[in-house]
Amino acid sequence: MGTERVDERVVYTDGACSGNPGPGGWAWALMDRTHAAGADPATTNQRMELQAVLEAVRALDGPLEIRSDSTYVVNCFRDKWYEGWISRGWKNSAKKPVANRDLWEPLIEAYLDRPGEIRFTWVKGHSGEPMNDFVDELAVQAGKAQAPSGLAAVDGPAADAATPWSVGSALLVTGTDRPDAGAHTALVEHVRRLGADEVVVSGLRRGAELAAAEAAITHGRSLAVVLPFADPAVGWPAPDKARFDAALDAAAHVVVLDGDRSRPGAAVAARDEWLGRAVGGALVVGDHVTAQRLELAGVPVIEL
Repeated sequence: MGTERVDERVVYTDGACSGNPGPGGWAWALMDRTHAAGADPATTNQRMELQAVLEAVRALDGPLEIRSDSTYVVNCFRDKWYEGWISRGWKNSAKKPVANRDLWEPLIEAYLDRPGEIRFTWVKGHSGEPMNDFVDELAVQAGKAQAPSGLAAVDGPAADAATPWSVGSALLVTGTDRPDAGAHTALVEHVRRLGADEVVVSGLRRGAELAAAEAAITHGRSLAVVLPFADPAVGWPAPDKARFDAALDAAAHVVVLDGDRSRPGAAVAARDEWLGRAVGGALVVGDHVTAQRLELAGVPVIEL
């Protein structure tokens, strides 16, 4: 938690989305509960997180500390992602157009136009912090108002299962089932450097996903496992099955979707789509097609 300066106001921001893309809402609030909220009928969680911050910056002058549970937002300013984007003509490190540029660009311009006035602090979502919970509820309610008639809006990335972790602090690790030694070393190092409150999300497929899960366990990072159906490792060779079982037992969160075991390809595809809505970013190892799909869905991607 940041330390408030006497001359600055603290503003909490949050975004929520049901479907990703789907109906979503954004909200910001000051400590005295002065607040604003809005919605979009077809959006993503990342866009709503960004919209909340942009609306707060536009509405509030003077020094601000912006507290957000989105690493997508906070890390951009903490690690100065925007410097690379601007120098490359709004291309990311993979030389692809930066996702959500229409929101990032005015936000970054506003930030740079107010040097020293705006700073960002990450807060853990759904942790009982009253103001974070307040803006979360405002954003969820705003999003629910946009739900199509006859359909129930849900607080989560899919109707059949909601994430038991904060989406903004979750990193999906996926990719090839045969990472080379260099990629494996880089993957482990990336997981090791994650913050203590960040969550590694894995489907436990052999290769990059299972390696990421084991790295999370080794380095004391929280592990979340998402399976397309119960016990997908049935029939695996014994050593691989033992690794799968050990990782599953050590996971802090396990989500089992209701995929059709008789159609494993479709079940895994549905699981991958769900995963893309349940994380704030992704590390993709040796699989450019998956990286492109995630980027198109609005997920920030690092490729190894």
